[in-house]
Amino acid sequence: MSVKIAALEAENVKRIKAVALTPSPTGLTIVGGNNNQGKTSVLDALAWALGGEKFRPTAAVRDGALAPPHLKVILSNGVVVERKGKNSSLTVTDPTGQRSGQQLLNAFVEPLALDLPRFMQASDKDKADTLLNIIGVGDALTGLDREIKALYDRRTVIGQIGAQKRHAAEELTEYPDAPSEPVSAIELIQQQQEILLHNADNQRQRDRLTEITHAKHRAMDELTRLDEQLKTLQEHRGQLVEEYNAACVQEEAATKTVAQLQDESTAELEQSIRNVEEINRQVSANLAKSKVQDEAERYAQEYTALTEQIKAKRTARMDLLNGADLPLTGLSVEDGSLTYNGKHWQDMSGSDQLRVATAIVRRLNPDCGFVLLDKLEQMDLATLAEFGSWLQAEGLQAIATRVSTGGECQIIIEDGRVKDAEEPPAPKAWTKGAF
Repeated sequence: MSVKIAALEAENVKRIKAVALTPSPTGLTIVGGNNNQGKTSVLDALAWALGGEKFRPTAAVRDGALAPPHLKVILSNGVVVERKGKNSSLTVTDPTGQRSGQQLLNAFVEPLALDLPRFMQASDKDKADTLLNIIGVGDALTGLDREIKALYDRRTVIGQIGAQKRHAAEELTEYPDAPSEPVSAIELIQQQQEILLHNADNQRQRDRLTEITHAKHRAMDELTRLDEQLKTLQEHRGQLVEEYNAACVQEEAATKTVAQLQDESTAELEQSIRNVEEINRQVSANLAKSKVQDEAERYAQEYTALTEQIKAKRTARMDLLNGADLPLTGLSVEDGSLTYNGKHWQDMSGSDQLRVATAIVRRLNPDCGFVLLDKLEQMDLATLAEFGSWLQAEGLQAIATRVSTGGECQIIIEDGRVKDAEEPPAPKAWTKGAF
């Protein structure tokens, strides 16, 4: 059973003249009053009594007091805590007689329960670290968060590069009719030269035919002339006849050969030679665009793979938190910050912030069943009632202050005393065991 505050008596502490109160064992006990009446001094007195010298107020003695501060706290486990005398010496009485002193109190009094605002005002990271240390998954979750961040950062870079590559590919010009590989001007010129040589050979054969034809005509002319000299040049005529007959045979052969000749056009090659630079520019442009498109696709695939890895890490992270013994259903840690029902601290309602802080502080020391809260005037009555109901259901005790004298306050402090309370006994009436 966790320890609660059963009763408090305080005298001459800060603004307190003499106060005695018995808080509710569970739920919310509100100490109300106007400003500068001693409400916060009640909480400071409890913190000093239970937390030790580190919670001692800077100006612990009430201005104008004739007697030193005197504190007495009775706890639900029967332990009696008392500070009295000039040095405010601590006396702790354990009904079991096992231990005494501050060491006994430290076993069941959580320091943050005496100073809950210190947790509530901590950074998001410190709140998250406190929760992770409580449930024992801090190192594992930190490792997963680090891996997730690295993957996310890598995916972001990959996505940006992929988008740049896709945009660059869209900006590049493509030539569908260009060949797939660059054209060699040397090869085109060689092909042109081969055709020109071939055509030159054809021309030589045509020229040869022309020469033969001319020879034939000359022979015919000479024959005509020699016919007139036939009688005297018979021998010469016979030779010419032979030449003529031979020329006829050659002419026939040459005619057949020439008839079969067919010249090839170099116009296409000449055009290709003239356009080789443009063609190669188009080929290079197509290759460049294809390369960028391939790179864009590769980055897209890597982006998808990283997304799957992030999903897997997030699933592992969620499984880790779901398997942990959380002090409050709905608590989690996202990106190093504490969340409750999906909301970060600054987005939580005041009631939820109190609920989260109280649950975490309770888990820090389950034997401590109470918390002290100052300045709840910023909460409306509905929020106070909601928080009080949660405390009641959890079996927790909260003693809080509020600038108010309304019905929501169980105790009203006025000028350092409980309003309408009887005058407390003189200091000499305090005894070690009496209350």
